[in-house]
Amino acid sequence: MENGVLAVRPPEALTGEDFARLADVPPEAEWFANLTNANTRRAYKSDVRSFMGFLGIEKGQDLRKVVRAHVLAWRKAIATQAPATVRRKLAAVSSLFDYLCDRNAVQGNPVSSVQRPKEGANQGKTPAISDRQARRLLEAPGDGTVGSLRDRAILAIFLYQALRRAEAAGLRVGDMVDRRGIPHFTVRGKGGKIRYLPAHPIAVAAVGEYVKAAGHGKEQGGALFRPLRNRSSAAGTEAALSPDSLWRIVMGYAKEVGIDVAGFGPHSLRATSATNALEHGADIAAVSEWLGHASITTTRLYDKRVVKAENSPTFRVSY
Repeated sequence: MENGVLAVRPPEALTGEDFARLADVPPEAEWFANLTNANTRRAYKSDVRSFMGFLGIEKGQDLRKVVRAHVLAWRKAIATQAPATVRRKLAAVSSLFDYLCDRNAVQGNPVSSVQRPKEGANQGKTPAISDRQARRLLEAPGDGTVGSLRDRAILAIFLYQALRRAEAAGLRVGDMVDRRGIPHFTVRGKGGKIRYLPAHPIAVAAVGEYVKAAGHGKEQGGALFRPLRNRSSAAGTEAALSPDSLWRIVMGYAKEVGIDVAGFGPHSLRATSATNALEHGADIAAVSEWLGHASITTTRLYDKRVVKAENSPTFRVSY
């Protein structure tokens, strides 16, 4: 401290060797480094490797020789895969080439004019469950223990707040806050985007009961959902249940209550929440923002109102 001012130690300066090394980082590596979401990084890395493997190229610099014909040949080779998978693969490679264009490494994006499968092509791949099934799922953890209270809170977060697995796993104790007098959840979504979701009263009650029973309500920066054997303050955020652990809990209760739906998976409860909200008058644009979708066309894939069997004319027949 000098003259009453606290001295701040500057960060250690780069060496000349470090400076030269970072100055030579190719734009392909920059693009990958800028993918902050772990799931996106994993998927896009696999997709770009698949693309390069098909073309028989090993160096990132060789991507600068790629033309539209190469992309069309690759699209034909992967055409038998699920439409959503083909779209994602093309989106990954397109994202890379957009970045190369921005860095003047290539003259244009060879993927931009390549047709992708229609958004509606995979409608029905992610099924929603019925309202009755959702109620049974919520009621399944019913013995009043810390574990059952936690699991009911997890189910409520999925069914009433429509979070992704990673978003639910990333919730902290202090992420439920009042905004203009209304409880909200602070949700960290894809790409580091934060959205504030008004908290459904049932979700608020379920989370409140769980936190009170678990005893970590004062640990504002700690993980909300934790393993039962390691939920003390000493564990902090390291004690968080993983996204896969959360989903195993959901699947366990789904099996217990007899939910045997073809294709039931991680996004099924999001589809259920979105469909329920739309059935009760929610605007699809608002639902899109609520889900954290970048495009409303993605949200339409979650709208299962037209495929709900209970709405079929079959059940209007009466003799």
